[in-house]
This record gives sequence, C-alpha cells and structure tokens, in this order.
Amino acid sequence: MAKTVSVIGAGVAGLASAIRLQNQGYDVTLYEKEALPGGKMNQIKKDGFTFDLGPSIVMMPEIYNEVFEVAGRDPKDYIPMTRLDPMYSAYFEDERIDVSNDLVKLIDHLEGISDEDAVGFLAYLKDIYERFIIAKKYFIQRPFRNASDFYNPFMIRQAMKLKTFDSANHSIGKFVKDKRLQQILSFQTLYIGISPSNGPSLYTIIPMIEYLYGIWFIKGGMHTMASSMERLFLELGGTVNYNTPVDEIVIENKRATGIKVNGEKILSDYVMCNADFPYAMKNLVKDKKAKGKYTDKKIDEMKYSCSCFVMYLGMNKKYDDVENVHSFIFSQELDQNLEDIFEGKLLEKASFYVYIASKMDEDLAPENKDGIYVLLPVSDLATANYEWTEETKAYYRDQVLSKLKTIEGFETVEEDIISESYMTPVDFEQKYNAYNGATFGLRPTLTQSNHFRPQAKAKHTENLYFTGSSTHPGAGVPIVLTSAKIATDELIKDDK
Repeated sequence: MAKTVSVIGAGVAGLASAIRLQNQGYDVTLYEKEALPGGKMNQIKKDGFTFDLGPSIVMMPEIYNEVFEVAGRDPKDYIPMTRLDPMYSAYFEDERIDVSNDLVKLIDHLEGISDEDAVGFLAYLKDIYERFIIAKKYFIQRPFRNASDFYNPFMIRQAMKLKTFDSANHSIGKFVKDKRLQQILSFQTLYIGISPSNGPSLYTIIPMIEYLYGIWFIKGGMHTMASSMERLFLELGGTVNYNTPVDEIVIENKRATGIKVNGEKILSDYVMCNADFPYAMKNLVKDKKAKGKYTDKKIDEMKYSCSCFVMYLGMNKKYDDVENVHSFIFSQELDQNLEDIFEGKLLEKASFYVYIASKMDEDLAPENKDGIYVLLPVSDLATANYEWTEETKAYYRDQVLSKLKTIEGFETVEEDIISESYMTPVDFEQKYNAYNGATFGLRPTLTQSNHFRPQAKAKHTENLYFTGSSTHPGAGVPIVLTSAKIATDELIKDDK
C-alpha cells in the first residue's frame, strides 16, 4: 500500500514536491488555504484584466521544464515559452538602455560605453560563471543534514572559491566602471530580497543567468506554471483541498504523524511543509522540542528580506510605444533608495519595475487595452518605521505615476487607468503567511545561507520536511523549485 504524504501549501515548492512524490508512488494530498494554486505565484482577475500576483520573470527555463519531464511529460504541452529579446529596458534619468543577451548586440552596446567596460563585462561573466558552477555543484543542489556536510576540508576549499565575503556592488565595481552598467548588473539581488550593497557577491550570478540563459515568457503569464503543475499533479492521481488552512503539524514521540485541519487530526506517514518556514515554526509546530533552535525568540531575531508594494493597473489603451514586456526604472538616488529600504524609511524617488504581460498575450487584457503591473521594493513590516495606511498607498501610487509620466510611452498613464488594485506587505503577511510580510522569506545573508539556513529535513522530528523560499537553497522561482527537489529526495532517502 502506498505511503501517504500531507503537503501543506500549494505554493511553487509545494506543488513541485507533490508532483515528484506522487510520481514516485506516494499517495499525496495537498492542503491549501487559498482558492487557487501557486501561493505568491497567484493571479488577480479584475474588470477583464488578468495579472500575475507576484513572480513575473522566467529565468533558467530548464528547471521549470524538469518538473514536467520527471513525470514523462513534454513541458511544451503545459508551459509554452517564448524567449524575450531584448530582455528588458532599463530607464535612467536621461536615457533608456535595452538589455539584450544576444552577444553581438551586447558587445556593440558595451563598446559604445567603453572598450574597458566591454572587457570588464566579459571578465565579470567568466569570474561569476566559474563561481556559479561551483555553487551549483556543491552548494545549491544539495542538502546540509549535518555540520560535517559543510565543515570538511574539501567543502571549505570550495566555499573559499566562491569569494562570498565581498558585496555584490563592490564585486561588480571591480569589473565595470560605468555607473549605469554597475546598477544593471547589481540590482537583481532584489529578486531575492537583499541589497546589492551588502548582499554576498555570489548573488551577482542572477544577471549572469539572464545573459547566458535568457529571460522567457510563459503563455498566460507566470500563473500558468502554477495551474499547469496543479493539472499534472491531478493527472498523476494526487488530491488537492483548497480553502483548507492547516492549524498544526501533529508531532508525537519526535515524529510527524499528520496534520490538524479545523481541529480534526488527519494522519499521514510524512508531512511536507511549504508554508513559510518562520511562520510554520511559530504557528504550526506546537511541540517546543521539535522547534529546536528555532524558538519564537530566534524567529523574531532573524533577518528578513525586503517586501513589495505591487500595483495592478488596468489601462484604457494599448501601450504600443513601450517596446518591452519588462522595464526597470532607476532613480538617480538608487544607492540611497536601497539603503532606505533596509533601514525602514519611507522612500523618496523610489526605483521600481514595470511588467506588461498583455504585450505577449492579449488574452490577459480586454481588446485594445493593456494591464500594467508595477512592483516597488519596500521594507518588511518589522523593519518599516511607518504604517501601511491608505495614505501610504496613495503616497507610493503618486510617486510611481509621477515618474512614469516622464518616460516616453507612459505620458498619459494616470488618465488611462480604468481599474486598479494593490498588494502591500500587510497583504503578503495575511494572505500568504509571509513572516513580517517579507516577500522573499529569510534574507540570504552569509549567516542565513547554505548550512546556516533552515534545511529540508527537520532536525528534531522524523518524517517532517520543509521546502520553500526560507529554506535552503533560498528564494526565486528556480531556486524554490530546486528546494522541492532537495526536500523530496531527502524524504525518499529516509523512506528507503
């Protein structure tokens, strides 16, 4: 008889874990408190417009594809993808740079800046690619069950090669001198919720991944990935219970024996928890011994990623003069802006990101109209020295629209709005149990990465596993999908 697994949360890692386990012959049931799959990879539908709620940029498509390939399916039947070129536009005070991963276009652009920066950029790619191969092979794709998995002569040598003690900003500055190019190469650390000024230099692998592997668009937007994973899971015979929040992970004699829903105990052989790790340890793991070092006090003291303020704007026209799906708008005060995010200040002249998915898929907006998604990184709730009120939302809304109106193609943005809704850090906390509203979970500082980060296998409880952005190896959709692979491999290893 097949062994049973309860998976808590139909977020990206929960769905991927459920697929892998169901495909391996386990009897898997998913429990999700919302009405749709995906967690933060959710969807907002309003006034005929469809928006991705959170993630919006597809990187490393082979990791997305692998979820379907392990079950013997053709990913094209589930998540049809198109490569974007240019990948995005970067707007500075006085110019727009279209960023391509076509090497010919790229070198032509870099030589237009300076031969020195062209040479520096290629040196950056070589340096970070070598470190990426080491990170991928020895750190990102493997668990750290025991201290000895990290603290041994071989692993220490590999760790030293990663040169993690430098910051992303400083590391980039050693290769390229042009300030705009530095910003284009360093700001992506915000994809995982950490500042480039103090985030480990290894995270400059993110732009390298874009340049070497491209940025892609999934038809229907990112939520197609979530709904397609749900479809595959159901095809494999899995069960999903929506609108079903889990109250507790049942732990008896140092072993997870199931979950509690509405006070009722539901037994299973294993529990895979995709709820945000800090939330889960504080609220779902009631057994004090099972918490280990992750006491409520410890959870409160840990460092959290930034959060986001997201605007979903339905527009009364097509934005044909805006050429690319993705745009990044940099303020002159970007460095100060980033500092303020992690110091909890209300931002002045913020930098932000714009995504127009309906440029690639017209079904995402009514005829002759576009939907504009705007994401502005802000402080998490514990760091912020201000409250999220209607006035706060209006303050940031006005700031974004005032800036957009100065950019070619967006001049009429304010008067074109016919539908709008928002997500704030408070919403991320309440809807998705993101601790402190931190959209990307635990901040990937040196002391909260690799073996220091919460691992897939629970330390003090058998048959309990964790996955998602606050666990090893970290945040970002490809990395979270990797966490699902690690967690399921750990469970299967223990079951043998």
